[in-house]
Amino acid sequence: MPELQGQCMCGAVTVTATPAKDALGACHCDQCRRWTSSMLVSFQAEEGYAALGPVKTFASSDWAERAFCAECGSALWYRVTAPGDMHGHTEIAAGLFEDTGHGLQLELFIDKKPKGYAFAGERKQMTKAEVEAMFAPSEEGDSQ
Repeated sequence: MPELQGQCMCGAVTVTATPAKDALGACHCDQCRRWTSSMLVSFQAEEGYAALGPVKTFASSDWAERAFCAECGSALWYRVTAPGDMHGHTEIAAGLFEDTGHGLQLELFIDKKPKGYAFAGERKQMTKAEVEAMFAPSEEGDSQ
């Protein structure tokens, strides 16, 4: 897939990333809704993405951090920090780029989505319980 180049709202942070899949996802969890005032629409980034500029991170849960521009506050990415198979998994905010060229293929925390909006078309949808199960400790004690 082609490498994408984007920037935050003020232009202080530039981001270069290659989507790992030809798909966008939308997360309706309480934290993403508070962070973006709606939902986080993002794509999974291949390893090797880069962000230059005043990036700040915030540990938003026991398993992940969120990054934002220290100047304008634009959402940059959500990254899994917990040990396990998903460690390092990074979702880059799609709004940083002019057009990713990808369609919406997944909605997370669908049971938390406000009734005031809906996307057209069909896609995979996961509930809060299904998403949280991905991060549950395995029998060996690592998160999945």
